[in-house]
Amino acid sequence: MAFGSSFGQTFFISLFGAEIRGEFGLSHGDFGALFSVATVVSAFILVWLGRKVDVLDLRWFSLMSTLGLAGAALAIALVPNVLVLGLGVFALRLCGQGLMTHAAMTSMARYFQRGRGRAISLASLGFSLGEGLFPVITVGIVGALGWRGTWFAIAAVAALVVTPLVQVLLRGHGERHRSISAATPANGGPAERKRQWTRRQVLGDARFYVILPAILAPAFIVTGFFFHQVHLVAAKGWPLSWFATCFVAFAISKLVVTVVTGPLVDRFGARRLLPYVLTPVVGGLLVLSASDHMAAALVFMVMIGVTAGSSSVIGSALWAEVYGVTHLGSIRAMAYALTVFASALSPAFFGWLIDGGVSMEAIAFGSALYALFGSLLTSRLVLSRIPEKGVLGKTDEQR
Repeated sequence: MAFGSSFGQTFFISLFGAEIRGEFGLSHGDFGALFSVATVVSAFILVWLGRKVDVLDLRWFSLMSTLGLAGAALAIALVPNVLVLGLGVFALRLCGQGLMTHAAMTSMARYFQRGRGRAISLASLGFSLGEGLFPVITVGIVGALGWRGTWFAIAAVAALVVTPLVQVLLRGHGERHRSISAATPANGGPAERKRQWTRRQVLGDARFYVILPAILAPAFIVTGFFFHQVHLVAAKGWPLSWFATCFVAFAISKLVVTVVTGPLVDRFGARRLLPYVLTPVVGGLLVLSASDHMAAALVFMVMIGVTAGSSSVIGSALWAEVYGVTHLGSIRAMAYALTVFASALSPAFFGWLIDGGVSMEAIAFGSALYALFGSLLTSRLVLSRIPEKGVLGKTDEQR
């Protein structure tokens, strides 16, 4: 599911940006705005639809997601106008980036209570593999089939390969789900004795809002630069093929850090590691803002790969660690929808800045300042001063 979600991720859709903008006469800001609106709408839908993973059989939830992705890819292949383009992008974002990612990460956090970090790390390798393979492969396929033909091929792969494979891999899931349900506190089980928060209670917890900027920063920053990668490359004077090659370095660094972070989460906890997640991306952004050398692209991609790899594991484990697993699908759907919302804002925001003449160096420096701010908020010095609160801001003792 993590690997297949690549078809709905920003880095993949942006590979077709130049062709789509050329065919429909869209500027950077126009296409960024269309992408952002489609993503924002998908985020709102995800808040409602994502909570269904708590009540629907995972096999049905997965089937709905993968077939939805296939339908979205087919719509892009046949798109006749900008309106249908927006609907197709919406479906790609909802089913690919949204539901498939949500199913993968929620399931790992829920069904692996011991070794949760390692389980999330292993599942997250699918993201790294997709980011490493697809940019290079897609350039060749588009050259052979054209951009519409490539989306026809994607629809076929999603329907005929990803969908049946996921169902085969979920054989015996009914027994797995019954075993985890029998271990919940409601049934007297020992698996999770700590408090199980509802989504409403989480919304009343001040810690949630302090943590949020750091959780949203990687999605906002990485999405913005990936979406406008063609303009970034042109502004820096780099060959596009070089930047596509740098995606391999991004994927490798993300993969390595993803594997390493899982055991660290199991040993130290996601909350203790969170303040360090954004440090690499701050360094990468500062290098990008200061240098036009081709090596700067490599450093930037490696550094954001480190942050992306650690944040995917720590972010997924964090909600289960802080708020429990009983309502994890509902809580994570809300948090992930906000992440998707952040990823929707940056393409339009960056696009308008570009249209207004703001340099990519200035955008990189401003992004570094935001990441640094989010990192400082999650420090132990700040979080330790915030009491654990639930509904209407009341502590456990007050309730």
